[in-house]
Amino acid sequence: MLQVARWRVILVAVVTVMGLAFAFPNFVPQSVRDSLPGFLPRQAINLGLDLRGGSQLLLEVDVEELRRQQLENTADQMAAALRDAEPRISYTGRGVVGDAARVRLVNPAQDMERARELMRTLARPPQGGTDAIYQYTESADGLIEARITDQYLSALSRQAAQQSIEVIRDRIDPNGTSEVSIARQGDRRVIVQAPGVTDPQQLKDRIGQTALMTFHLVREVSPEEAAQGRLPPGTMVAQPYGSIGQTAEVVERRARLTGEHLSRASPSTDAQTSEFVLSFQLDNEGSRIFCRITREYVNQRFAILLDNQVLTAPRINEPICGGSGQISGNFSAQSASELSLMLNAGALPAPLTVIEERTVDASLGADAISSGATASIVAGLVTLVFMVLAYGLFGVFAVVALVINFVLLLGAMSMVGAALTLPGIAGLILTIAMAVDANVIIYERMREEAAAGRGPALAIDAGFARAMITIIDANLTTILAAMILFQFGAGPVRGFAWTLSIGVITSVFTAVLVTQLLIAWWFRIARPKQLPI
Repeated sequence: MLQVARWRVILVAVVTVMGLAFAFPNFVPQSVRDSLPGFLPRQAINLGLDLRGGSQLLLEVDVEELRRQQLENTADQMAAALRDAEPRISYTGRGVVGDAARVRLVNPAQDMERARELMRTLARPPQGGTDAIYQYTESADGLIEARITDQYLSALSRQAAQQSIEVIRDRIDPNGTSEVSIARQGDRRVIVQAPGVTDPQQLKDRIGQTALMTFHLVREVSPEEAAQGRLPPGTMVAQPYGSIGQTAEVVERRARLTGEHLSRASPSTDAQTSEFVLSFQLDNEGSRIFCRITREYVNQRFAILLDNQVLTAPRINEPICGGSGQISGNFSAQSASELSLMLNAGALPAPLTVIEERTVDASLGADAISSGATASIVAGLVTLVFMVLAYGLFGVFAVVALVINFVLLLGAMSMVGAALTLPGIAGLILTIAMAVDANVIIYERMREEAAAGRGPALAIDAGFARAMITIIDANLTTILAAMILFQFGAGPVRGFAWTLSIGVITSVFTAVLVTQLLIAWWFRIARPKQLPI
């Protein structure tokens, strides 16, 4: 006990200095933080939605649109399976009617048995699944219909909600610097909380679009025929995209290339016209497909659609095999930047509908912070009085360690960018109250050793050595409980778990190492004949 290892002294000094450096920005105004030298931390603790104010959206996967998309894919799969069969099975009437994808065999008497086997293959459950994907029905006149099972649709909804979380995060927090909370709620809902965003419309504008980019061949149809609905089979009318697109186009319904092969999109300006454009780069597979299409369809027009709306429909003048290109239109600097952001984030797997929006006033957070600060001060004072009355000088050492613990806690939360929520303040107060638990265990063990006749040095040694198992056990179970809360909780619950976890780690560090160092220095100076507790 009289000899504290040098590495412990260095560790306590380094950690305390770092804690002070990272905690300092929380005690000074923004103007002072901005003037700090570049090598010093400037990040203060981020406040959560309930303290800082902001916006909250509750989104729900559009199940009917998800069903329609899946049925369109199913109709394509059915048609492709019949077309690729050996020998080929002739069909007609590929499409989606109501809740079913359908095709009609040209020669049902001859081909129905083979078609039935192909449909059974498509209906098999995915790997690891037990429920069939589709239910097929057939009629004597050759009509085959496929309907999505309720079990598979529920699984798709859960998957779409989960996949949407990362897409939404990349759209509204591309740099990962904002304390945005996005979590799934139930099977098909997603809750988004954005501190500091006072207008929910900003979130809805970013989130609302599916942002699925597709490439389609244009079919030249006169405006009169298109207006009368006389379209070639397998085509559709695509309207212009907002103010960016220019005219409606008749395009093939089947996309020749999709945005899943898009590796990067960025706003730029055209070298010749100086207009804002959107440059894009395809991955290797997309580059190969794009090269083949532009080689086969030279002098034909190729439309680029976003959510089935036309961005542009240029003519292919020559093969484009570099895997890059640009989209022109009525872009502004802002629209080009926002569109590139959505494309880089990826497409939502299904449209999301806003079913609830809420704005939280920051004044409520100010009251909560004031109340939390008051409660923290009261908790600290009560702890100080108790420790001094119970353990005298050693209680003072515990209070000094408690102050360092508070500084380290603030510094750690600032360093990792953790958000402080109202439950987080509760966790902070709980940490202060629990921080001296380890000291109490150590000191009581010292008293027992002293009562058993051991000298001060041996009693101090035994107090730290024999109390460590109990301290580790008690705090390990607390951290495990906090990890469970963090894993399965959302929003404020995670804030509480995060603050509690950091507090447990810092309190054990200060209660054991810092207190041990202070007692060792005191012992060398005072050389007591008995312990003052």
